[in-house]
Amino acid sequence: MLSRFCERMVIARRKCMLSHKRESMAPSGKVWERNMRRPKAYQPIDLKALGMFSIAERRHKVHLEDLASPAPPEADLAAFFNSLPTTPVTTGLRDLARAIAQAAHNDAPVVIAFGGHVVKCGLGPVLIDLMERGIVTAVATNGAGAIHDIELAYHGETSEDPAQTLRDGTFGMVEETPSYFNDAARLGRRRGLGQAIGDLMNDDPKEFPHAAKSVLAAASRLDCTATVHVAMGTDTTHMHPQADGAAIGEATLLDFRKLCAVVADMAGGVWLNVGSAVILPEVFVKAYTVATNLGAKLDKMVTANLDQIQHYRPRENVLKRPTERSVALTGHHEILLPLVRHLVLLELAGA
Repeated sequence: MLSRFCERMVIARRKCMLSHKRESMAPSGKVWERNMRRPKAYQPIDLKALGMFSIAERRHKVHLEDLASPAPPEADLAAFFNSLPTTPVTTGLRDLARAIAQAAHNDAPVVIAFGGHVVKCGLGPVLIDLMERGIVTAVATNGAGAIHDIELAYHGETSEDPAQTLRDGTFGMVEETPSYFNDAARLGRRRGLGQAIGDLMNDDPKEFPHAAKSVLAAASRLDCTATVHVAMGTDTTHMHPQADGAAIGEATLLDFRKLCAVVADMAGGVWLNVGSAVILPEVFVKAYTVATNLGAKLDKMVTANLDQIQHYRPRENVLKRPTERSVALTGHHEILLPLVRHLVLLELAGA
């Protein structure tokens, strides 16, 4: 009897414990309901006690003198620029033009680092003009920029349609471009890739009948520093069997060291990153580090990023981290760069 009684007690105890466990785990159980927070009953707040003040006491960002004054149809570009409203964008545009003009006046470097899209947008002649005027003293580009520059000089055309050529396997499979690129890489082992490409075009005008439109050929002709910064595997020229990795690497490394020397001289200069989201901002920040490690004082240089989108690396590596003065201009290259050029010319002319 006692044994049977004990069994029933153990079973009853287990059932009780299981019941309590279920109650504690169930959000809708009675235990949870007893501990639940009750909602507060809010009433509309009384606004009569708000502190108010006159609009005359408030600081404002927009003033009547900041508004646009529409220019007449016959206005020249100086009048057009003066008609623009005063905003952070137009102020930045003017500040950048003044900084470039001041650097040119003080014989300080002005460097434009440009991506391939800048060449594809037809802006090579704008860069060449700035070099010929002695305003831009050095240019830097990536592999894509050099490829488009070579093709325009050689063939007068560039930029295939990947949507058509990727699917049939013909993307980047032209013969001439990688051949010339790799010839230049071998030459560039002792002179740098940018200079070697420009020299190659200038030395053979029959092979490159449109070299006058080439940024790298112009840099070679004008003795401006031109550097090409290649990331292996990112360019169509790397797919070809004649690609000489050792020569490309050696030539582009020499260009990086040249660029370090340029950046080290930029205490009063201006660096413009135009249309490069990754490679050239990364190259710049490494060159900046080398220069400052060797004693250059660059916190007063001016940097700018011109692009259709303000990407992370240009924002951090070009605008924020290196310097106290920077300008971000967002828009299409084919509009922004000619505008900057013309404003610089107006500043130099004292308009």
